[in-house]
Amino acid sequence: MKKPALSDEILLKIEKPARYIGNEINIVRKDPAQAAIRFAMCFPDVYEIGMSHLGMKILYEMFNRREDVYCERVFSPWIDLHKIMKEKNIPLFALESQEPIIQFDFLGITLQYEMCYTNILQILDLAQIPFMAADRTDDMPIVIGGGPCAYNPEPIADFFDLFYIGEGEVSYDALFDSYKQAKADGKSRREFLLEASKIPGIYVPCLYEVKYNPDGTIFSMEPIAPQAPKKVKKQIVMDLSGAVYPKKPVIPYIKITQDRLVLEIMRGCIRGCRFCQAGQIYRPTREKELSVLKRYADEMIKSSGYDEISLTSLSSSDYSKLEELIRYLIDQYKDKGVNISLPSLRVDAFSLDVMSKVQDIRKSSLTFAPEAGSQRMRDIINKGLTQEDILHGAGLAFEGGWQKVKLYFMLGLPFETEEDMRAIAELANQIAARYYEIPKELRNGKCQITISTSFFVPKPFTPFQWAQMHDKDEYLRRAKIVNDSVKEQLNKKSLKYNWHEADVTVLEGIFARGDRRLSKAIQYAYEDGALFDSWSEFYDDERWQQAFLKAGIDVCFYTTRKRAEDEVFPWDFIDDGVSKQYLLAEWMRAKEGRTTKNCRMQCSGCGARQFGGGVCFENQD
Repeated sequence: MKKPALSDEILLKIEKPARYIGNEINIVRKDPAQAAIRFAMCFPDVYEIGMSHLGMKILYEMFNRREDVYCERVFSPWIDLHKIMKEKNIPLFALESQEPIIQFDFLGITLQYEMCYTNILQILDLAQIPFMAADRTDDMPIVIGGGPCAYNPEPIADFFDLFYIGEGEVSYDALFDSYKQAKADGKSRREFLLEASKIPGIYVPCLYEVKYNPDGTIFSMEPIAPQAPKKVKKQIVMDLSGAVYPKKPVIPYIKITQDRLVLEIMRGCIRGCRFCQAGQIYRPTREKELSVLKRYADEMIKSSGYDEISLTSLSSSDYSKLEELIRYLIDQYKDKGVNISLPSLRVDAFSLDVMSKVQDIRKSSLTFAPEAGSQRMRDIINKGLTQEDILHGAGLAFEGGWQKVKLYFMLGLPFETEEDMRAIAELANQIAARYYEIPKELRNGKCQITISTSFFVPKPFTPFQWAQMHDKDEYLRRAKIVNDSVKEQLNKKSLKYNWHEADVTVLEGIFARGDRRLSKAIQYAYEDGALFDSWSEFYDDERWQQAFLKAGIDVCFYTTRKRAEDEVFPWDFIDDGVSKQYLLAEWMRAKEGRTTKNCRMQCSGCGARQFGGGVCFENQD
């Protein structure tokens, strides 16, 4: 075992030292000196969250299958260790080799959530890599970002050498081969970046120039090098069954957020909810073959020792072979102490029958995500769920023995009225009333319904990318309306209401649709102490307001401002396969309260047919 980069004295002073020592079960061990390319795979959050991320596990497996690449992991040090590393000038290190990140060829940072942006600067700072890509020398790692937030990389573009747009299984081999060739030819960092820009899905920010209109909106964004494409096209895996998958995942020594095996059954979603970015950028929907999933489940359970396996996708109920898969897993493992976790299921008779076999009904709760309280709002967001569907599903659940229900809604959606807000509490009350229709002797105790509202954030590549946000006070005003309405309901003793932090929502919205001018504010906030902003105990809104003021940023420009239908967005240079014309048409349909059928029922002409596959092609000429 490699000697830890941290001394015993330091490890004894910090919380959960197992976050930093590596050497977990199933880690990949290679001789760093024999690797042509060393890649540090980074999740810019604490170890327990990063180790729960499936995408990172897939790329770790894929990269290490190459004999010439050694991929290692690195996460954000927690606050206690961060302070010690700064005081003692200890460089950030990778878990596998315990060697400094600055010695690597690549630092790859996964971008899952906008509120981790200051953690990106923490990683660079502790690794002793300059914040600005323009300040890095030829001997420093190439910093590359990927993941959902890379679909608008502009607020953090100045910090990255490259971005990978799309699913990582496609173009990384070409990138590595190009890097090896550039090293062999003695090319400079700049020369490699020029070559990399020719690879599909690779975006090199320094090769593009942004020009602005007098009102601050974008006039144009054009490549300044002939190698760089005008449009960067997302990369997507069409054959999921043949794609790389981690069948021997790394097993942590401490409990992580998702402490179970994860079996990905499909990518994409047929539903077309207008607020959902994932439902658009992962189009078309692609399924894994049933035989492959059965084999993977068997191999993963044998190699890991886990006693729980979770089926993951955006909408698991839409997987065409779901019933066969679940029956197989139950028959194969129920008597062997292996639990089956079933997120993203619609609550219907089949799902409840299955869940009754794999859950302790008295301890567990069911989750519904109506997203909006009124049918009018559910039609506006294209949720595809009626009040009858919700009450029927709740009734089946209650009759099946459940009495705990979690309800998830959004506040601040486009075209929302006070009546729509109050409808959230009214729907929850109706669900509770449905429970009390069951004879008392057949109930499982008191009904417990937890209502949670997050505040709506418009995301790029969705029909709602044109929508206005609200400020903090307006979000809180809407939450108060819901809270007051909950107190007015007949079944109020069975209802509990929680809401998300409004100031965090506003910041997320600024970054979600932001441009390159925001990078200075992010740097100022980090230098003033901003870190782990997604953790409520560390978030300081006043710190961010000061950073925006120092950077000359008008917050309202990115949040409450109206956006013209023909406005050039910071992310318009990316081709995600879904046309802007389609998104605009869906925005218009939302204004009219008109719904759009799901992809299995009817093609909506979004543009994803160009990829040549997926369930959107079923039953079509």
